[in-house]
Amino acid sequence: METLQATFFLFVFVPLVNAAPPLQQESLQFYEYDTDVSMGSLTQQDYEMQPKDIRKDATNVSLDTSLMLQSDDSQLDVPPTKDTNLPTCLLCVCLSGSVYCEEIDIEAVPPLPKETAYLYARFNKIKRIAASDFADITTLRRIDFSGNRIEEIEDGAFSKLLLLEELSLAENRLVKLPVLPPKLTSFNANQNRIKSRGIKANAFKKLTNLAYLYLGHNALESVPLNLPESLRILHLQYNNITSITDDTFCKSNNTRYIRTRMDEIRMEGNPIVLAKHVNAFSCLRMLPVGTYY
Repeated sequence: METLQATFFLFVFVPLVNAAPPLQQESLQFYEYDTDVSMGSLTQQDYEMQPKDIRKDATNVSLDTSLMLQSDDSQLDVPPTKDTNLPTCLLCVCLSGSVYCEEIDIEAVPPLPKETAYLYARFNKIKRIAASDFADITTLRRIDFSGNRIEEIEDGAFSKLLLLEELSLAENRLVKLPVLPPKLTSFNANQNRIKSRGIKANAFKKLTNLAYLYLGHNALESVPLNLPESLRILHLQYNNITSITDDTFCKSNNTRYIRTRMDEIRMEGNPIVLAKHVNAFSCLRMLPVGTYY
């Protein structure tokens, strides 16, 4: 009877030891800088095999040790490299229409697969965006160049991106804004060096889908003109704005006009006392955040 019990125990125990570990998933959130709006997420799958003991002829052999012994003759000592001349999908990570080129010290926009819809090139050393960079990539819907060294964007660099909805140029060295594509819903240029003369009078007028506009931590002296009716969030904090008019947000010739979509305007950190411009906010459902005394 004791022999039967021992045999049954081994039959149950062995499969438990050799059971495969569960798949682990880690969610990496993509956040806009200086805002609480989450812009998307990437699910990264991480397969981690735990060491197993292989029992053979009453001898325990570590799986890791076994693999090392088998591969000693085939492994070569190859130092890590940051060769930026590699093909894009070897240098970056390409996944079903998304290209991830983050923190790899590239100095220019790499050639992209023609089906690219999402480009993430954050925290690199890109200084310039040329018109030819996106000339043949008409499928782009999101571009993120946050944390680079961009000083110049050629005219027409984004003109053919008729499907582009989200563009981030945060944390760069821009002094003026490029012409923006017409279907943008979100534009982030926080933490640059943009002055009011670097934004054309009609830069945002035709962007009828634009809902999120982030221009905080720049050098603007005034609020950009002709803001679209679609705008929900406007960040202008920590600029050099000293005055606003009755037509900045509202329409002085129409006292019944209400900006129904505008939910938030941030103007703290500017040298302006908002209480002196009460009529400028008469069409808003909520007062801007800022200094009133």
